[in-house]
Amino acid sequence: MNLEAVEEIAKAVLYEGYMLYPYRPSSVKNQQRWNFGVLCPAAYCDLQPGSEALSMQTECLLRANAFTRIVVSARFLQIVERMIGKPIGLDGREGGVAAPEMEFVDRLELGDRVYQPWQEAVERTAVFKDLDPANLSSALSRGFSFPAGESNEYLLDSDMRRAGVIVRRWQSLDGLVQIGAEPCRDGIFKLTVRVENHSACPTSALQSDSNREAILPHAFVSAHLVLAVENGEFLSLLDPSPGCEDLVSQCSNQGVWPVLAAEDATTMLASPIILYDHPKIAPESAGNLFDATEIDEILSLRILTLTEQEKQEMRQSDERAKELLERTESIPNEQFMKLHGALRGLTGMHEVRE
Repeated sequence: MNLEAVEEIAKAVLYEGYMLYPYRPSSVKNQQRWNFGVLCPAAYCDLQPGSEALSMQTECLLRANAFTRIVVSARFLQIVERMIGKPIGLDGREGGVAAPEMEFVDRLELGDRVYQPWQEAVERTAVFKDLDPANLSSALSRGFSFPAGESNEYLLDSDMRRAGVIVRRWQSLDGLVQIGAEPCRDGIFKLTVRVENHSACPTSALQSDSNREAILPHAFVSAHLVLAVENGEFLSLLDPSPGCEDLVSQCSNQGVWPVLAAEDATTMLASPIILYDHPKIAPESAGNLFDATEIDEILSLRILTLTEQEKQEMRQSDERAKELLERTESIPNEQFMKLHGALRGLTGMHEVRE
């Protein structure tokens, strides 16, 4: 298996749509985030029939033998609510051990920095190893969970007093993965993997005026699957092997589509974004721009046209946005020329005779 080959493209899928140009919290686009591969709790899906998904499922073909073993990785982002607090009634000395009483505010200016609430994200992965497809005729069900948590980052003023606090809070998440394998013919199995969001859903979130915004901290975001095999190989669903066309037609995929992610056919990526077999990051790209269907040259040039005030908001909004801005501003001219376009996969012309 070749998990390294899929890591770069899987990471791009994970953060697709994480933040959109112009990369500022005040922009309308960035108030409507998290649109790819979202799995919501059942109670919310019942209120939104047909518009939100509780689960995703992938089915693909696998050529296996007695020594074949599978690794299934369910990956997604978990939303972390970033809130800005202003301490109340505390002298704020850094050496104090008691957490200050605070009130949450929409904006806090401290020196030359502006702090605002925002939704960040952390990566989550549930891995299931050493699976024998011959033993999966009855689907294997495995639960996973990530506990709720909170962290405080105190902000100090010039006198080293606690003048503010960044509170990051995340909810508990619970999920279920079901893995099954059905023998077809000639050592070929149909592998089925299903992921469901079994997280609890508070009544307050269901009754909120902005239901989706309130439910996102309980959702799996950018959810996708990475499947790897040892002593076996996956078969393409886009370019079926001769004689396997009927088996491909019987594969049912919901919310994701599996493509070969490694040249040796040992890794499959089931993505909520349409991809082709063997997807790759363009070598000219300097890094992820997060913007859906991104075009590096246009977005990079547009970033450079932002005003200093806009850049300052972008820089202070999110650590990933800050890294993106600094990377873009440091791109040399020769790198920009490479972004202008490239020709790949040219084939020779063939003479046509009547």
